[in-house]
Amino acid sequence: MKPTAARTRCRTVFQPLVLAALISLGLPARAAELVVYSTGAVRSVVSALAEVFRQETGHTVRLSSATAGEVQAQMEQGAPADLVIAPDATISRLAAKGLAIGEARHVIARVGMGVAVREGAPRPAIDTPEAFRQTLLDAATLTYSDPAAGGTSGQALMGLVDRLGIGAAVRAKATPGTGYVCEKVARGEVALCVHQISEILPVAGVVLVGPLPPALQQVTAYVAAPTPRGADAPLAQAFIELLTRPAMRARFAAAGMDYPAP
Repeated sequence: MKPTAARTRCRTVFQPLVLAALISLGLPARAAELVVYSTGAVRSVVSALAEVFRQETGHTVRLSSATAGEVQAQMEQGAPADLVIAPDATISRLAAKGLAIGEARHVIARVGMGVAVREGAPRPAIDTPEAFRQTLLDAATLTYSDPAAGGTSGQALMGLVDRLGIGAAVRAKATPGTGYVCEKVARGEVALCVHQISEILPVAGVVLVGPLPPALQQVTAYVAAPTPRGADAPLAQAFIELLTRPAMRARFAAAGMDYPAP
């Protein structure tokens, strides 16, 4: 079908406007790819917003996810990232090594830790430190993000159980892992999962019992920071703008990524 005169006129007017918008943002007029290295706690929303970014700008986002420790190691080994999304402490370490632009960082999410059990299983009490401690002791088996692999919540949990005096008992019956470790609960391999809330909610077959009690809660601020690569700096800034847009806050909240700041 041949374009009508009206369509041709519309295209003639619209295309220069798009080009002008791209130039004003400092973005390339042709489609480009933004390389993003991110920790798993925020990947569900970041990957969804990557598609929004593509629809709005025509540029794509190539997202790689891992634990915070793995992301840091990959960056130190020369990973070709234009943008890094990780806990604030990780970004600070990368900035100190010249691998992230610390002064350009922006908080995109705050995530708390929670407890999950298999759908249909009794929900244990975790509303007080004492109840949470007893629940960990009573659980036959449990899982959490592997501290040895740089799992943020696993490292925090190990600090908590040591403070509560039950570190040895918890480690003896634990099967740590990486990624969505609560899938082990869904498959019936372990009874309990302690993880970032944002990595519990996407797992089918488990239910969130609730967040850790306030006195024990560990809230992690996840921040996005461009890297010194430079070639795609305007594109990185444009994606950060999308991630921090007020209209997107509801998406982060629905995914358990808008925990109140401590």
